[in-house]
Amino acid sequence: MLRQVLHRGLGTSFSRLGHFVASHPVFFASAPVLISILLGASFSRYQVEESVEHLLAPTHSLAKIERNLVDSLFPVNRSKHRLYSDLQTPGRYGRVIITSFRKANMLDQHHTDLILKLHSAVTRIQVQRPGFNYTFAHICILNNDKTCIVDDIVHVLEELKAARSSNRTNFAITYPITHLKDGREVYNGHQLGGVTVHSKDRVKSAEAIQLTYYLQAINSLNDMVAEKWESIFCDTVELFQKSNRKVKMYPFTSSSLKEDFQKTSRVSERYLITSLVLVVTLAILCCSMQDCVRSKPWLGLLGLLTVTLATLTAAGIINLTGGKYNSTFLGIPFVMLGHGLYGTFEMLSSWRKTREDQHVKERTAAVFADSMLSFSLTTAMYLVTFGIGASPFTNIEAARIFCCNSCIAIFFNYLYVLSFYGSSLVFTGYIENNYQHSIFCRKVPKPEVLQEKPAWYRFLLTARFSEDTTDSEETNTYESHLLVWFLKRYYCDWITNTYVKPFVVLFYLVYISFALMGYLQVSEGSDLSNIVATATRTIEYTTAQQKYFSNYSPVIGFYIYESIEYWNTSVQEDVLEYTKGFVRISWFESYLNYLRKLNISTGLPKKNFTDMLRNSFLKAPQFAHFSEDIIFSKKYNNEVDVVASRMFLVAKTMETKREELYDLLETLRKLSLTSKVKFIVFNPSFVYMDRYASSVGAPLQNSCISALFLLFFSAFLVADSLINVWLTLTVASVEFGVIGFMTLWKVELDCISVLCLIYGINYTIDNCAPLLSTFVLGKEFTRTKWVKNALEVHGVAILQSYLCYIVGLIPLAAVPSNLTRTLFRCLFLIALVTFFHCFAILPVILTFLPPSKKKRKEKKNPENREEIECVEMVDMDSTRVVDQITTV
Repeated sequence: MLRQVLHRGLGTSFSRLGHFVASHPVFFASAPVLISILLGASFSRYQVEESVEHLLAPTHSLAKIERNLVDSLFPVNRSKHRLYSDLQTPGRYGRVIITSFRKANMLDQHHTDLILKLHSAVTRIQVQRPGFNYTFAHICILNNDKTCIVDDIVHVLEELKAARSSNRTNFAITYPITHLKDGREVYNGHQLGGVTVHSKDRVKSAEAIQLTYYLQAINSLNDMVAEKWESIFCDTVELFQKSNRKVKMYPFTSSSLKEDFQKTSRVSERYLITSLVLVVTLAILCCSMQDCVRSKPWLGLLGLLTVTLATLTAAGIINLTGGKYNSTFLGIPFVMLGHGLYGTFEMLSSWRKTREDQHVKERTAAVFADSMLSFSLTTAMYLVTFGIGASPFTNIEAARIFCCNSCIAIFFNYLYVLSFYGSSLVFTGYIENNYQHSIFCRKVPKPEVLQEKPAWYRFLLTARFSEDTTDSEETNTYESHLLVWFLKRYYCDWITNTYVKPFVVLFYLVYISFALMGYLQVSEGSDLSNIVATATRTIEYTTAQQKYFSNYSPVIGFYIYESIEYWNTSVQEDVLEYTKGFVRISWFESYLNYLRKLNISTGLPKKNFTDMLRNSFLKAPQFAHFSEDIIFSKKYNNEVDVVASRMFLVAKTMETKREELYDLLETLRKLSLTSKVKFIVFNPSFVYMDRYASSVGAPLQNSCISALFLLFFSAFLVADSLINVWLTLTVASVEFGVIGFMTLWKVELDCISVLCLIYGINYTIDNCAPLLSTFVLGKEFTRTKWVKNALEVHGVAILQSYLCYIVGLIPLAAVPSNLTRTLFRCLFLIALVTFFHCFAILPVILTFLPPSKKKRKEKKNPENREEIECVEMVDMDSTRVVDQITTV
């Protein structure tokens, strides 16, 4: 009883609101436009988010704290002369992979000279600033001897060239560790790619060589110069390749990922314009009829304008509050398109159900009472689900900002639908009541006048006049609309046919089977190349690196940050116990067996201990290289104390999956809590990987919980709680299918796909809630009858919204970007699966599942039949008023 009272009270409130809007249409039409112009004008000077790590790395990341600790203990330059890798912080750098189109040996004389020539050209790059020209020597990272750190592969090539010029044949390059003439032992596993070796690891040929140039960025001026140097570096490499067509070069810098991430917005512009044109065209067509009076093409355009004004207002607010733009915002217009257009089409569908003889204010009030309650509940669902995503509980900044902007846009869209679109409905209502043309707004002549006009004129001004309409046709005025006619005359009878239902159920079982198959293969995606444009340096470089340099894993650093006596026997046991903890991971099982057999003598001096540990790692078959750094500090009695130390390991394989990297990280951190030795493990990729799976999935989990909570809470507002039961089952079925088919379509669970899944919850509720509400609340007829009625009442709005949405998505598939590819695939699946449930699954399942319906009452006897006498009065403006006098 309470639910019915609340439902009726809200309906009455919205009816009064509609009457108030219809009484002041000019104000409600102009106010949203002025607000949008004032707030949206600030978006012309928007700022772009420069830091990809700030957007995509988990905000509360333990790896960031570990990185700060590592940076405080070990200067960056100490990590560069030991191993090739960004061991602590990426910093500023320029990197290039050189390979050949014909898989030639890059170590032959021709290619060696070519690479050294490129190296010379790079070191001569100049960055012009007022009063000074900076070269690589001015901004490079310095070694301990105050010289620029250069990749050891350059020294290897120089020695190889010198050996050839002096006809020496005793110089040999070994892989992955080689020796220089000064006695230094260098690691080249990440500098030589596609290597073929002779016996004893002697290099026969290498298909690729990688060079890296490290730059300083210690202050703002230095960082600005380094950024400019990176840009000139890419231009220099591309210019060098044009003069050497037989080699292929893949340049990459620390700025490439940021530039390629934001490039998605630039390459998407013309596709988004195409999408806008298609949506505008189809929205106008979906609202048009052959009847020039009852056709509402302007409402299709104004509905899209309502969505645009709300999005512009939200963008202005975000900009004024210090928010910055990023490429993930490309999904917000499509979030708004699905929700906003459906709300406007539902209002138009309600307008078609009102009586034409009513005043415009009464018709508007009826529209608000009929459609605004469900639209308010679905809007509240959007605000709650995206609001949870915009809360501090979300650990991915890009997801949080996206949800925050979506919340603001959806809120203003709701206000603008009530005000701007409601007043637009009032204006078109007056045009219709005055029998004016829906496009040209001129008075439509009477039929007898039209007969004297040409055929094309009669076609443009075709309309059904009240005088030509009988009582039986009164309620079917809008049935000439193509979609209304199709659903009512054909589709509703077909989908509820007894012979069609088994095929629909069978198709649903196939759908569930494929969805389950994909659901069991879901994988988290932390690869940053999935968010950039396709034809970019990031994609080309990443592809080349995986092809030629995937034999060895990234360098993993182990940092002991306390002062301990390494030469003490008990300390040695603790350190080795710590290394055993590392090899518990499946990568290093054989190394664990090796450590068990290792005979560790006691009383070793400091140097001998580190040499022993180093040699033990190198003898293990899983490791390619080992390196160590120790920080010493002098005491007052001239004794030496070890302040901190670190070890670097490189695994020989890259066949492990991301899940194993997560296990590695979590296992080592658990070990650090129980170990007697204070240590951390770090690699720059851990900043993005740290709890990435839980960080990405958290917004979706929180949104699902909030959606279930709101559905439970709204059970007290809707007229029947069974509506929410069906709605929950439908949302679960849609989300399950989308996740499964998303995986089968090679879409990983990353930031973009999770945001789409959050939107999918709301999109499903948007489209299915009105259908379920109409069906569940129906009385006195069979289930089949009410399924047909629900489709007739709400099916047109769903179909109109779906067609506009799909047409708007199609150009997105052609954008050359991995981000938009993920966006298109997820949103397309959401729309397709929801449409399948609305027009196939629910209409069939509801015909034989609860709620039960009462049988139709028997017809009354002829003697008890009601007789209605209608008296028609027509005023001077041809506006009809019907007075009904009923006698029994």
